[in-house]
Amino acid sequence: MAKLLSPSEIEESISKLSGWTLAEKKIQSTRKFKDFIAAINFVNQLVEPAESAGHHPDLEISYNKVTISLTTHDAGGLTEQDFQLAAKISEINE
Repeated sequence: MAKLLSPSEIEESISKLSGWTLAEKKIQSTRKFKDFIAAINFVNQLVEPAESAGHHPDLEISYNKVTISLTTHDAGGLTEQDFQLAAKISEINE
């Protein structure tokens, strides 16, 4: 099982990510697109990095907005794995 990060490790890790916020035991980012098709195209780009990492985000799609939430469910909070995947997601162009 992955090791939970301490509050100071979480603060340090999130400070390195642009567009991500801390929400209880998860990190989140919301992206807005021109329309539903663009939002779904973005979601489809998340498949490969998530599968490669063996770590899957929780996704909420509302027309042209996609909210990505990351937490390590089996660890009960945030781990390094969440921040690694967030960094990869941040590199995906809209």
